[in-house]
Amino acid sequence: MIEASAPIVPETMQAIGFAAPGGPDVLHAQMVAVPQPGPHDVLIKVAYAGVNRPDCAQRAGLYPPPPGASPLLGLEVAGEVVATGSKVPAEMLGARIAALTPGGGYAEYCTAPWQHCLPVPDHMDLKTAAALPETLFTVWHNVFERGMVREGERLLVHGGTSGIGTMAVMLAKAFGVEVIVTCGDADKCAAARALGADLAINYREEDFVAAVTAHTGGAGVDVVLDMVGGDYVPRNLQCLAPDGRHVTIAVLGGAKAQLFMPLIMMKRLTLTGSTLRPRSDAFKAALADELAANAWPLFTGGELAPVMDQTFALADAGAAHARMEAGEHIGKIVLRVGG
Repeated sequence: MIEASAPIVPETMQAIGFAAPGGPDVLHAQMVAVPQPGPHDVLIKVAYAGVNRPDCAQRAGLYPPPPGASPLLGLEVAGEVVATGSKVPAEMLGARIAALTPGGGYAEYCTAPWQHCLPVPDHMDLKTAAALPETLFTVWHNVFERGMVREGERLLVHGGTSGIGTMAVMLAKAFGVEVIVTCGDADKCAAARALGADLAINYREEDFVAAVTAHTGGAGVDVVLDMVGGDYVPRNLQCLAPDGRHVTIAVLGGAKAQLFMPLIMMKRLTLTGSTLRPRSDAFKAALADELAANAWPLFTGGELAPVMDQTFALADAGAAHARMEAGEHIGKIVLRVGG
């Protein structure tokens, strides 16, 4: 139920959809019904929506939305709450927020559980806010919770200039962690170093295992954040120090890996990983609380800011996907939706 005090919301809206899975060119603008918030949801008038790899995978038919989620793309938005469900605190109505969404962000209006929202102060740009939720939730959970990285440890991040990579560099450095990244060219390596990476390795020109070994004097790293998978995994394990943790968040280079189990036993390694979207609302709400207490103030206070790549109009979502899949971007790609 939408509360009677809610402002007038149109019945239809512009959104990005696709008739069948395929390349970026299958995305097109369409008119659809405005979603109705459930009892614990807010309805957000979207100003900006972030673009993420899972969006590309869903468009290609490789990452179906979980049961009950919107079939529309888009896992993070920023905007204004224009309607609330019956179980949502009254003060949420009219609030400027950034939200992790179960889907539906590529649209003029989007619903999200109110506990998955983070407050955006007046001095903070909504475009900046929209670039944060998906990567912030993902990095905090996988690097700090599953990876258990601590001050004084070393972290290796693949894809150091991606949205996830740049967030991992910033957050890890903010908490006193040494960071090594891999990137695909000299310009991206320079960008990663400018962001704070202690070492940036051009993986096209240098063996990252040898580079990590040399940089650490053979000690290795404590945590690897891997989004490649495939033949990177056994190489990552070579980079890990005793009691190291390997965290997988994507398998862009292959879903299968061959492992030398004696190495895992001798080093006492932990292999873990996660996917965020299918997790329960309660889990994401608890994660949002952790972020609100520990990481969100770094961004609202101006100490940190997301690395921004390009902004595309909502109707140009296909071009945004093409840029992401070409690997040309440094930082976050966002879609401009509202005013």
